[in-house]
Amino acid sequence: MARIKLDLHNIFSNGRAIEAELERVVQDAVEKKIELVEIIPGKGGGQLKKSVLRFLEEPRIKRLYHRIEKDDKNFGRIFVHFRH
Repeated sequence: MARIKLDLHNIFSNGRAIEAELERVVQDAVEKKIELVEIIPGKGGGQLKKSVLRFLEEPRIKRLYHRIEKDDKNFGRIFVHFRH
């Protein structure tokens, strides 16, 4: 199964860069027919994770993927499943 991994640790304080990277990774998954995107916002206080989840819930983004899975073993990781 093909997958893309996006680690947001390096850009955690740059809101525009985070949104641009999320946009890029979602478009890559759609264009390349990738089945799984792993997003790592990190554990921290949870604000970055909430921001990522809000982005994924936007209607224009939500229609592109099948489902979101929050890793129950690792709070700082989100899986986005695509069905092509």
